[in-house]
Amino acid sequence: MWPSLANTLSWWQWTILAIVPPAIVALYFLKLKRKPVEVPSTYLWLKSIEDLHVNSIWQRLRRNLLLLLQLLLLLLVAIALLRPSWRGSTLQGDRFIVMVDASASMQATDVAGTRLNDAKRRANEMVDRMKSGDVAMVISFTDTAKVEQPFTDNRRLLHRAIEAIAPTQRPTALGEALKVASGLAQPGGSPQSTDDPQATGPHSAESLPADLYIFSDGRFPPVADFSLGYLKPIFQPIGDPEAANVGIVAFSVGRNEARTYESQAYARLENFGRQDVEVEVELRLDGRLINADTVSIAAGQHAGVKFDLGELDEGVLHLAASTSDNLRVDDEAYAVVTPPRPASVLLVTPGNEPLEFALKSDAAQKYANVEVKGPDYLATDQYARATAGRAFDLVIYDRCRPKSMPPANTLFIGQLPPGKDWAANGQVAMPQVIDIEAAHPLMQWIDLGDVILEETTPLVVPRAGTTLIDSDAGPVLAIAPRESFEDAVLGFRIVYQDKDEQGNSGVFVGSNWHKRASFPVFVLNLLDYLGGSRDAVRTGSVRPGQPIDIEAPAPGGKISVKSPSGDITKDKADASAKLDFTNTDELGVYEVEADGKLLRRFAVNLFDPTESNIPPQAEPVIKIGHVEVTGQSHRDVARQETWRWILLAGLAILLLEWYIYNRRVSL
Repeated sequence: MWPSLANTLSWWQWTILAIVPPAIVALYFLKLKRKPVEVPSTYLWLKSIEDLHVNSIWQRLRRNLLLLLQLLLLLLVAIALLRPSWRGSTLQGDRFIVMVDASASMQATDVAGTRLNDAKRRANEMVDRMKSGDVAMVISFTDTAKVEQPFTDNRRLLHRAIEAIAPTQRPTALGEALKVASGLAQPGGSPQSTDDPQATGPHSAESLPADLYIFSDGRFPPVADFSLGYLKPIFQPIGDPEAANVGIVAFSVGRNEARTYESQAYARLENFGRQDVEVEVELRLDGRLINADTVSIAAGQHAGVKFDLGELDEGVLHLAASTSDNLRVDDEAYAVVTPPRPASVLLVTPGNEPLEFALKSDAAQKYANVEVKGPDYLATDQYARATAGRAFDLVIYDRCRPKSMPPANTLFIGQLPPGKDWAANGQVAMPQVIDIEAAHPLMQWIDLGDVILEETTPLVVPRAGTTLIDSDAGPVLAIAPRESFEDAVLGFRIVYQDKDEQGNSGVFVGSNWHKRASFPVFVLNLLDYLGGSRDAVRTGSVRPGQPIDIEAPAPGGKISVKSPSGDITKDKADASAKLDFTNTDELGVYEVEADGKLLRRFAVNLFDPTESNIPPQAEPVIKIGHVEVTGQSHRDVARQETWRWILLAGLAILLLEWYIYNRRVSL
């Protein structure tokens, strides 16, 4: 800190002020004019006689405490008029919102303790710098927001709320926290109510502008379509730019490409640091080590690792990476392998030998129970009752279609679904396949490089749909959501009935796909994904805080869920025998029981590259709406005025001078 002055008077005002001290001193030099007084005896007025001896036009200036006090008072007034101050750290404003990031990345240890500890320390320092009468509130945030302490001027409550913020494994999203802060601080917002008798600051029940302090490492996406209004954001970045981390960003279980009866575990690790690393990974099945490997990962790159599991039907897989980096929560991943529930599949076709053969293979029978019917079946009461009762998980319509869509996933071959969602263009002969969506579960391990299509009807995919196979004529396979179901449409026929050149009826093939190895793989993918035998949590895709539907044995049945730490949550299923479970904040494997019987397990993993990418930006900036907020690692610099204290000292000197003068007069 350093002192500074501010001139508050003009030159002529300073001139008048400068004349006052000499005038005061002159009063003590000038001859005193005495009034003659007759007294009985001059000996009774010895003091007056002594004054007469020195009562000349000028006298020698004697030591006089009153003179010194008067000059000192005048000096203090002059200094006060200069408004002396110190440059130092302070808080501007009188209303503050303290937002502390408690997401997974804030558990990084690249600073003292953890990033969360550092953020809480700095937030506490900010509270200590509040002036008397200032109010503040505390919000912790991840992808959700929690008001830890409503507006109050009680620093003790604010410190307690900050210290109570606990780390989580959840991802970060600033939007929800900003909405909470805006609703409490913006003019015109709903008033803040609180039962806390201490929350009685001057604005505690009003919606007023506020300074918004964000203590975070900034590892969250930009907040779009948000207006700060009267909120003044101040971003306090947390973290060391040299932080290093290697994280597991994906871990799943699938079929072996070469041996479809067997399973494989796949993992992807990413190096977010600036140095090349080698990481040892260990795979355990039900706590038993079954495999290990060493993965080399270049700086800023990712690498995959694959483990053969054999014919694994059930078990809990635990993948652990041995790293010495600054974040540990992404060094482990879990996957639950559950016995596949055979899907109930209905094939409606006038005859499709290649497809029926693929659906009745030993591998397909392991995934589904398939029922084959002709197109006439669609008009029967039996079909109506079966679909109304949701008897099928997947219905395949080959060159036919129902009057209305069933409550099930569907695949239409050479035909469009009923309704206006799907459309098609005219037929095109000999189209060339140019691309496939290999990342989609339906297209995994699919190679169509040697597939020839005789003719196709290019699809017009719905807006929310995804093209899975694209040709030079347009999409030939696509999938789109429909409420809680999905519908896939194949734009060409596998086989079809027609007449030859001699007019004889026969069955012809629409492509050579059914003769290629990728066709039975596609059928297995179809049963696995649209048939429902694929369990979403089998691959560990549930993330912290993500809800999951749990099926109970009966409507209203009691269900208990055991977390990885052993905490048990008990609840009841709804009328549809489902429970929407949301308490998934903890990483690891959860167990679901009903009536003392284990129903299922599911895993929760971080799998968030944004959270694992812990090195802060070189120039930390967060974007809120159209505003870019640059990180401030320093405190706010402002003038700390001292003229008030100087005037108080002057008042004390004036009182002292008055007291000494009156004491002398009384003597």
